[in-house]
Amino acid sequence: MDFFDISEKKGSFEVSAHIMLIGDDILVVLTGGRAHIGAVAIAQPRPSIEDAQRISATSSVFTHIGHKEDVVAKAMSEDLSKGLNRKVTVAAGIHWDGLKKKDIELIIEICGAITKRIIAEALKR
Repeated sequence: MDFFDISEKKGSFEVSAHIMLIGDDILVVLTGGRAHIGAVAIAQPRPSIEDAQRISATSSVFTHIGHKEDVVAKAMSEDLSKGLNRKVTVAAGIHWDGLKKKDIELIIEICGAITKRIIAEALKR
């Protein structure tokens, strides 16, 4: 197994990803603010429905009641699965009190940047 960590900070928000490469599979624990597990997404690569020559991904998501991390967990798991052609599990727990819509958009942007960095790093290993 191979491990690495990636963090991104914008404004007062910092999100961290702890990544485990487990054989051909990837496990990501994504946290920010008060760490916990709010949602888990599992994705696996498959040929794209529109173009069988391209890789896409299918995912399933479990979200604990009252949590909203399903959006970032699903997007990250699918993007990593497509980008790396691997099975991916993302466990996400991100929480700050009193977030406004622009704060949520910024956190989603941070998670997208982390996703790109995970792909780049995983391709090197």
